[in-house]
Amino acid sequence: MSEASPTSVTQLLQAWRAGDKTALDQLLPLVQTELHGLAKRIMSRERQGHTWQTTELVNEAYLRLVNQQQVEWQDRAHFFAVASQVMRHLLVDHARERQQVKQGGGAQRLSLDEVALVAPDRSADLLALDDALNRLANFDKQKSRIVELRYFGGLTVEEVAEVLGIASITVKREWARAKLWLYKELQPQGAP
Repeated sequence: MSEASPTSVTQLLQAWRAGDKTALDQLLPLVQTELHGLAKRIMSRERQGHTWQTTELVNEAYLRLVNQQQVEWQDRAHFFAVASQVMRHLLVDHARERQQVKQGGGAQRLSLDEVALVAPDRSADLLALDDALNRLANFDKQKSRIVELRYFGGLTVEEVAEVLGIASITVKREWARAKLWLYKELQPQGAP
């Protein structure tokens, strides 16, 4: 994620937060390519034939991001962290709607590795992962946030450390622990 200058993005985010409407117009061209790349990585984990295309996810996320006036934008990494979170929520909401229409619910438990595999219907997988992340956040918000930023956002260890204000070694350690917890949590009931 090094397309746009971090300094210029940070300055525009701060100007936008301060009420400068022209800053938002200047920001979009700087972050559009990176937002598209982020959405492409996220969509690559979705089922083939997903009803949303990458551009649609970017557009929906951008619409939600421009309405985030209450966010205290820190810097470029923070912007992309929020963008990845917005994209995750959009896809989860879409999957929930699809699940309700298709099956009336009943998401099954799968391992984190299984979620990453290409499958015909990934809605249930995404919902299971989202539910597990929400449970993880109930007792360890930092681990949940690390997974969200790494898995959904595609942020590097260093970028996650910057966003969360912690050391890279802590991110690595907590990422490993979170993956282990999620692996256990996503195992089918009764599995060893």
